[in-house]
Amino acid sequence: MKKFTVQYRRKAEGKTDYRQRIRLLLSKKLRLVIRKSLKNITLQVIDFTPVGDKVLVAANSRDLVKHGWKGNTNNLPACYLCGFLLGKKAQKKKVGECILDIGMQTSVKGCALYAALKGAIDAGLKVAHSKEIFPNDKRIKGEHITAYAKLLKADKTKFDRHFAGHIKRKLDAENLTAHFTEMKAKIEAEK
Repeated sequence: MKKFTVQYRRKAEGKTDYRQRIRLLLSKKLRLVIRKSLKNITLQVIDFTPVGDKVLVAANSRDLVKHGWKGNTNNLPACYLCGFLLGKKAQKKKVGECILDIGMQTSVKGCALYAALKGAIDAGLKVAHSKEIFPNDKRIKGEHITAYAKLLKADKTKFDRHFAGHIKRKLDAENLTAHFTEMKAKIEAEK
């Protein structure tokens, strides 16, 4: 008779890589956990305890909407601002050094995960990283979205379909870069 070991539920569901998790926990540092869904991004600074993980600081792209963000909540500028917001909250709670935990998500150079990481680092959080992984500053500010909006402006039906969310939230897609700068200054000015 063959013996069969049942896998942990989260491993079977493809939610947790326990080998990666144990490597992160052995560092004995706080973890900066970044998770991205289709519409939002969530960042948390988590401390491991034997009883269970303890969330010290958290920020979500929905928090940006509460601060006045009118753009999409899952694009590069929103991810950067969410990371920046988390970094500011972490400074207030005197959180120092962290290690990055992106979980089972695919690591792609210049992706939204690294835009969020850059925001957290720019706000003062210390996380080991390589500068080559970050998206360039023009993409973080949303200049590529603004350029695309200007390109589509000639075809009203395409523009209205593609930027329907911006129109609904009363944000001119061509002014996204200015809105980004305004939001960053607003988050930085908060006490």
